Amino acid sequence: MTVRPPQSLSPPFTKDGALNLLEYELMSERADALGRHGLKVEKATAALSVLSDPKTTPERREQLLDDAADVVWAFFIQREICGLRSNRDAVQRYGIPKEVMARLGIVRPKP
Repeated sequence: MTVRPPQSLSPPFTKDGALNLLEYELMSERADALGRHGLKVEKATAALSVLSDPKTTPERREQLLDDAADVVWAFFIQREICGLRSNRDAVQRYGIPKEVMARLGIVRPKP
């Protein structure tokens, strides 16, 4: 007589075979990409600390805000891919300024 463990105790990604293994790998890659984008957002918001310096030129200020907006926009898209629809918690967690939020999704001409 063979004894099998209950199916409710087996990992969910092995129930249907290879397809669920692929889904598991895709979820893992999405989460990894989300983490990388989060690090980029942290770096971009840290770079905005020079905005309070009176020596910062208006051109440099605009460039920093535009770069941060591009990074945050890509981060929000990655969050949506992962199924996270609300960005309110991410804005609070990363301390994304309103100036950056106002620039999201704007397509700027390339020099």
